[in-house]
Amino acid sequence: MPIPFDVLAEPQRRRILDLLLERPRLVGELTAELGLSQPNTSKHLRVLREAGLVRVRQDGQRRRYELRPEPLAELDAWLAHYRHLWSASFDRLERHLDQLKDDPS
Repeated sequence: MPIPFDVLAEPQRRRILDLLLERPRLVGELTAELGLSQPNTSKHLRVLREAGLVRVRQDGQRRRYELRPEPLAELDAWLAHYRHLWSASFDRLERHLDQLKDDPS
């Protein structure tokens, strides 16, 4: 299932993914780290879960969320086709900056 870009466009969802990259976390931990309400955190987690980016494991009465790297690897593979565009732009910028540095005026 392709990842809709609007899922990753939301900064709080990207922050959740960053936190889950470190280790699986309970909803309460994510809520505290993000400074959001528990319902708001759960809403973001639901969107991420539906997009296949995270999975949830029941830990007694608690829910522990963890990152699913497979969809991100698919996204990375798709973006690889476009990286040469960025590389070329950075190469041109580097050449321009080198010319500015060498120009004594």
